[in-house]
Amino acid sequence: MTKIILAVVAVLVLLGVGAYFWLPAGFIATTNPPPTTTPDPTTPPAATSTPHGGKVVIGKSVEGRDIELYQYGQGTTELLFVGGIHGGYEWNTTLVAHNLMDYLAANPEAIPSNIKVTVIPTLNPDGLYSVVGTAERFSPTDVPSSQTTVIAGRFNANKVDLNRNFDCDWQASATWQSKTVSGGTQAFSEPESQAIKAYIESNTPEAVVVWYSAGGGVFASSCHNGVLDETKTITNLYAKAAGYKASNDFDFYSITGDMVNWLAKKEIPAISVLLTTHSSIEWDKNLSGITALFKHYAQ
Repeated sequence: MTKIILAVVAVLVLLGVGAYFWLPAGFIATTNPPPTTTPDPTTPPAATSTPHGGKVVIGKSVEGRDIELYQYGQGTTELLFVGGIHGGYEWNTTLVAHNLMDYLAANPEAIPSNIKVTVIPTLNPDGLYSVVGTAERFSPTDVPSSQTTVIAGRFNANKVDLNRNFDCDWQASATWQSKTVSGGTQAFSEPESQAIKAYIESNTPEAVVVWYSAGGGVFASSCHNGVLDETKTITNLYAKAAGYKASNDFDFYSITGDMVNWLAKKEIPAISVLLTTHSSIEWDKNLSGITALFKHYAQ
């Protein structure tokens, strides 16, 4: 009996070894995990549910930080609001954007049914991180007293002024007040400006608001094609509601490669909203301006 059992075992072993060498690989690997699928790089990332609505990562900064946008409302008329293009130098613009996100999350009924609101709180996360130590939500108390640190946070990690990196009168050597700054090696040379360019060209928002500081005014956009009638309308609407001065032209000094002027070149109504100081958030004023735009674009 023992010999019979041993013979059976030997046969089973031989069959197993034979199967390993003779059968196709697909028959043997049944216990292996299924192959992974490589994501299609042309497919936009899906929105994910967050406390602040649908979040989408539209790109990465020079140092690899996420450039995020948040969306609210289900309408087809998209209004885009952008903060933090100048990173930690204009940190208060990021906090205005976060206040808007908080408001919309708490008051979804404030959004007209035909409108979708998109908020990019920080277009320059590396510049913000260099000043406050995070690219996420922060407090004004996190801002250092060193003006050298704060000013350096205006630029991305390549030391490029992102608001000089867009395709309207772009120049490599650009101007900020009386200073010479880098506009990049070419228009859209920077990953941050590439990210928002790709998003805007894929989605074509109805209107765009970009927050800056400081100056206390609302400025229309143009790129040698005059100011669009709709841009004039929203410039005056926002300014009147918020209590800012409205202007059809930013004439303090020459600007090249400006984001809102590039939007004007693409015939998208866009305005620059300059907060009064580099530390004021002026949320109530800006909420009034935002509400005026909601009413204007509501069906």
